Amino acid sequence: MAPTIYLLAKPAFDVDVFLAFLGSESLNWRRTEQATQPEEIVEAAGRICYMSFGPAQSPRNNRQYIQNLIEMGHESVLEHVSWTVLMTGVSRAFTHQLVRHRIGFAFSQLSQQYHDETEATFVMPPGLENVPGAVDVWEQAIKTAMQAYSSIMNSLEDSSGSRELSKKETLRAVRSAARSILPNATETKIIVTANARAIRHLLKTRGAIPGDIEMRRVMAELFRTLQPEAPSLFFDFEVQKLADDLPAVVHTPWAELSKVS
Repeated sequence: MAPTIYLLAKPAFDVDVFLAFLGSESLNWRRTEQATQPEEIVEAAGRICYMSFGPAQSPRNNRQYIQNLIEMGHESVLEHVSWTVLMTGVSRAFTHQLVRHRIGFAFSQLSQQYHDETEATFVMPPGLENVPGAVDVWEQAIKTAMQAYSSIMNSLEDSSGSRELSKKETLRAVRSAARSILPNATETKIIVTANARAIRHLLKTRGAIPGDIEMRRVMAELFRTLQPEAPSLFFDFEVQKLADDLPAVVHTPWAELSKVS
């Protein structure tokens, strides 16, 4: 099962309102024609700190301006743009790691307390098929877990009449007990909202860990989804294949990029 990312929400910049503000200050803004709305929000936020419009505006275009902000470590203005994505085809092992990233993130995940997992699907760890016999063992473990889940659900539901709980809370209790048997490979859905600064940090820290293949695959999909939305915000990242011929999101510091250019 391959991870899939759906882009649900993106930044919107009401540039006419911002230009009206600048007009009230008798200032103008030399805008970059190709800049996207998220990129313009970041530039506007950065320039407002110094009111560097009109005669005070530097000759840098939008991309150069944002690159300079990132090079100088002034990334707080990147927090003004955020995206909301839906991730599917990912394991709960993956989301256990993802939700450790708290600053700049919001998460809403499929609840195993409220969702019946009798027909759950599972994410096989990438590369397992290369280990002789491992797939058979993995599939048998999944089968055993699902049989146990169904058995626990049925047993608890049959005995739930004696409980002094509402129907809703009885069902929650039954599923809470049954879900304890489910493996980390259980497929889940999660909606993630994050700002550009937080996403950059996620890609830096999680995008190219050699031994964490599922994380790498999801980070590559996330990068491919968001990079076209704001190329200037992710100029120092790219998808590469590591020694295992699988994708990774690799970050190259600006100092090294500038040497190449």
